[in-house]
Amino acid sequence: MKIIVIGATGRVGSNVVEKLSKSHKDEVYAAARHPEKVPVHDNVTPFKLDLSDHMDDIKEALPEADAIIFAAGSGGRDLLKIDLHGAVKTMEAAEEKGINRFIMLSSKGSLSPDEFGNSPLENYLIAKYYADEWLIHNTHLDYTILQPTALVEKSGSGKVTLGSYSTNENSIDNVADVLIGLTENHAGAKEVIEMSTGNEPIPDAISDLN
Repeated sequence: MKIIVIGATGRVGSNVVEKLSKSHKDEVYAAARHPEKVPVHDNVTPFKLDLSDHMDDIKEALPEADAIIFAAGSGGRDLLKIDLHGAVKTMEAAEEKGINRFIMLSSKGSLSPDEFGNSPLENYLIAKYYADEWLIHNTHLDYTILQPTALVEKSGSGKVTLGSYSTNENSIDNVADVLIGLTENHAGAKEVIEMSTGNEPIPDAISDLN
């Protein structure tokens, strides 16, 4: 499977690329503003992608692929330009390029705007809300939106809850495994999936989505 990872040098994206680099069945295209920072692997091809560029430039940069995992973000520094507009331009480019499968890493509560005012991440959630809404209502992409709780730097347990929340955190390791599982198994299509650390092995949790 040919998979594009957008945000390949970020906290989640780099973990996804590292895991996919060990796969014998996947060909990985790692998109980053600084592709030279992507570790070298036999099945990983880094390429330059700047989400602040024009949509046509993003489309030109995208290689032919079966799926996109969108794990990019500005870290709160440029929410409108990157987290919202950059995501939307990538969706438009994917459609024009014929890359139909689009897995979006989002956040808990991103589609619950009435609750934004109670969150310290209000501006981030607003950006994610409009990006997710665009993906659902303004594209024909075969999307999955993953909504994890808070991301933490812990070793992955390999066990999660999908479809509801049982804890307030997710290891980045687990999130990367779930993103890969959703992509490789074509699971959760046209769904918004809540995620937290839980008690179900990741392969079983993903299988239950189908």
